[in-house]
Amino acid sequence: MTTERLDIISRDDIVRLVDTFYGHVRADDILGPIFDDVAGVDWAGHLPKMYAFWDAVLFGTAGFKGNPLAAHLQLAQLTPLGTREFGRWIELFHGTVDALFSGPMAEEAKARASRIAIVMQHHIIADRGLSALA
Repeated sequence: MTTERLDIISRDDIVRLVDTFYGHVRADDILGPIFDDVAGVDWAGHLPKMYAFWDAVLFGTAGFKGNPLAAHLQLAQLTPLGTREFGRWIELFHGTVDALFSGPMAEEAKARASRIAIVMQHHIIADRGLSALA
């Protein structure tokens, strides 16, 4: 029996996506140690922020408060965050979306995630370059 994959249409879908995705992240050999050991993520606090973030990204809902770029720049001072790490993040995110959902908003979520990863990686590289000049 196959389960029909519907599109991302609600906050409940975002919660399902985020919870499943970060379950994969935590179990991953590359990303798990970064989130759990280096960053020491407080998952009870982080997951609701990620629900609000993706709700804002996909549906334009107000309510997200935070600065993901600043958080990632700080983390990049403690551990490598490069092509390998961002590539794995994208691989897990796209795989999670594809396993759970199908439709225009699912495709938009993958596209947005890819763009976010590119922007984060660009800023981390630029920050390293500026740090090297200091």
